[in-house]
Amino acid sequence: MNSAPQDLLLPDSRVNAVALPKVSLHDHLDGGLRPQTILELADEVGLELPADDAEALGRWIADASDSGSLVEYLKTFDITTGVMQTREGLGRVAREFVQDLAADGVIYGEVRWAPEQHLTRGLSLDEVVEAVQEGIEAGIDDARSGGHRIRVGQLVTAMRHADRSLEIAELAVRHRHRGVVGFDFAGAEDGFPPGRARTAFDYLASEFLPVTVHAGEAAGLESIRGALIDGRALRLGHGVRIAEDIVTEREDAESTYVTVGPIAQWVKDQQIPLELSPSSNLQTGAIEAWGEDLIDHPFDLLYQLGFRVTVNTDNRLMSATTLSRELVLLAEAFGYDLSDLEVFQLNAAEAAFLPLEDREELADRISDGFARA
Repeated sequence: MNSAPQDLLLPDSRVNAVALPKVSLHDHLDGGLRPQTILELADEVGLELPADDAEALGRWIADASDSGSLVEYLKTFDITTGVMQTREGLGRVAREFVQDLAADGVIYGEVRWAPEQHLTRGLSLDEVVEAVQEGIEAGIDDARSGGHRIRVGQLVTAMRHADRSLEIAELAVRHRHRGVVGFDFAGAEDGFPPGRARTAFDYLASEFLPVTVHAGEAAGLESIRGALIDGRALRLGHGVRIAEDIVTEREDAESTYVTVGPIAQWVKDQQIPLELSPSSNLQTGAIEAWGEDLIDHPFDLLYQLGFRVTVNTDNRLMSATTLSRELVLLAEAFGYDLSDLEVFQLNAAEAAFLPLEDREELADRISDGFARA
């Protein structure tokens, strides 16, 4: 099992972020592989790689991901999805994914992935979902054996450019009581609005399956509008560009005036969760309108204005990160303390695609864990 970094101490604190109970909402299965696992699985399926040892491969993927372009960032997934085409490969990746979440102190996670991308070696859509679920359950058992209680649900993802959204929505509903907790809409955001999949979203609404939509990352406010109206999104995947609908004007050294536009006001008033992923947002250029460093990220602006912000990794491999590391980076950039980090986790617990009673129990575990920190 990979272990999370053990030196992630929060600023001005003896608290190790790894020890804090955390909720992970936006974490891609094909973005969380261990480099060594990629090497071994690639050898089994005959996939050529750009490096032949784990350290070099991990470094190559991180460098290739740090391009400032979502399109270039997504190309690294050709490698990871390439080794996830067999039942054994899918099961192993899912099992290790859960092991790594547990090692990072995650107590509830939602793992998103696109079954349609894992069919090249003859598996059916249902078979790949079953293989991933078997791996998840094995990983949960491993964590339990190590004294850690974790719960993990699948978010079945439809790729917005592939025009299979209704088929994938039906797949998600078929497996809703066998590990699937919701539906995601991902891929090349710009040029592929949720309105193209309106039939799928209508179907999901009729079945009361919760939906999150990637929006406000590679495209702006119209993408967010489409996610809310056409996609009926209960959460926004990233959603960082909602800040384009917010204007701040400094009157003097002590006074700043903020004007919130109609889309941002709706997202705020309805407390629609934002699945923000700080390191990834820097890598893909999602925040280039505000700057190139973490201190420029609109995260703090959104938090201070009362938006329901959550902290996520997006792709742990591509960003060479963990959820604990993302919390430490935010604390260093914006001066957050434990009470702020607890708010982010409680926000995520409230946003989880779980029954109300389960979310309340999750919130209690978080509060108890932070109280002991």
